[in-house]
Amino acid sequence: MKPNRKIAVVLNPRSGGGKAGRRRKEIEHRLRGRLGAVTVRLTDAPGAGVELTRALLREGYDLIIAAGGDGTANEVANGFLEQDEPVNPEACLGILPFGTGGDFRRTLGVPPNLDSAAEILAEGKTLAIDVGKATFDAHGGPMTRYFINLLSFGIGGEVAARAKNPARILGGRAAFLWATVKSFIIYSGKEIRMTLDGKDDVQAFVTDVAVGNGCFYGGGMCVCPTAHLDDGIFEITVIDYMNCLQFIREIPPLYSGNIYRRPQAHHWRARQLRAEADGETKIEIDGEPLGRLPLEVTVLPGRLKVIAPNRSSS
Repeated sequence: MKPNRKIAVVLNPRSGGGKAGRRRKEIEHRLRGRLGAVTVRLTDAPGAGVELTRALLREGYDLIIAAGGDGTANEVANGFLEQDEPVNPEACLGILPFGTGGDFRRTLGVPPNLDSAAEILAEGKTLAIDVGKATFDAHGGPMTRYFINLLSFGIGGEVAARAKNPARILGGRAAFLWATVKSFIIYSGKEIRMTLDGKDDVQAFVTDVAVGNGCFYGGGMCVCPTAHLDDGIFEITVIDYMNCLQFIREIPPLYSGNIYRRPQAHHWRARQLRAEADGETKIEIDGEPLGRLPLEVTVLPGRLKVIAPNRSSS
């Protein structure tokens, strides 16, 4: 770790069904024992992590640790950027995972263990990763949001809205599987139209479309297995429409990383995507249901520094 860092933790006490809040004192103790002095700030409402992070960066903090799930990491990452540029180009994002999904930390290679994650924060390397910029309909007007892991539309938006459910006590994978099966029971597919990099047109009747900076969504489904955080391009996976029984048969390939061997899956690579649909099609961004199509997504190469395991090649 860079010496004399000024370190803050943005902690979501509701993450992991309240686990992060219950373990707050332990988190502070472990981090101070490994990193030295840290300042802790708690989020008190959805979206609060963005402004908390931005304020901390302007106060001179140069390592901001997101303690929570993918939604918390997304909020903190959004606080790092303003008008597509870093608020402090020298500052780094750290990840302390406590949430339901844990999909960004999977791609980054951070284990779901407090001591192991703290060790990475202390001894890991700095990695400059890409950031996705998404502009979409936020149920009444346009909204722009950055993402660091993955955006999806179709059933992904439906699942994200149901992911905070009682099955979380069995772990993130159980919660997302429960939400996915429940969503499939009423889901009827979406007719979507996309333009990739302004030239390649794609029209399909889909279950879901994933725009991956990272590899995983839905609590460990490897939907974009060849995505890399730092290559300046998105992996785009289109999954043809399947009914609930067809989807259940396809669950093992989704978790195995072999999705591209399945005839229902198609993939492209692009730096920009535009998408629209005839009916309401929900969007999830880093696991959070935030809006609906139409959508425009652009990659911002190398915009965010994160602390990664030394063995990680992203």
